[in-house]
Amino acid sequence: MRLTTRTNLAMRTLMFCAVNADKLVRKTDVAQACNASENHLALVIHMLAQGGFIETTRGRHGGIRLRHAPADIAVGPVFRYFEADVPFAECFDAEGNQCPITPCCRLREALQAALGAFYASLDKLTLDDLTAGNCQLEGLLRLSETARPHLPCPELRARA
Repeated sequence: MRLTTRTNLAMRTLMFCAVNADKLVRKTDVAQACNASENHLALVIHMLAQGGFIETTRGRHGGIRLRHAPADIAVGPVFRYFEADVPFAECFDAEGNQCPITPCCRLREALQAALGAFYASLDKLTLDDLTAGNCQLEGLLRLSETARPHLPCPELRARA
């Protein structure tokens, strides 16, 4: 299984917003931190706003921020929203399926069950689970003008 670039960028954008939850963030800052094209990111940001995950403010002092607290944003719905138009396999595409064995294919049933388990797992995971206490992520994504005083990272101490 491989996620689309849009889904990957959507999650990076949401994590960037969660790490910088105390301010509006600019698309250029997200693009730079997440190694993304601003043009591609613009589409992702638009979709995130349409999906109700972020809010956008236009203008010179505009930017984006999470619409809900990180603990209230489950990863599963984000993945479903961005992957909805990409069938997992040909037989999952109601309009484009030309596989002759679809009606009796047991692999299709197994794949449906596996996808269900995949999404059920992501439904339990929140944006907060990915970002809260993740010192290394914060170090990579936190905007410098809002940097918090350096605190020892428990994750790094545990590895030492």
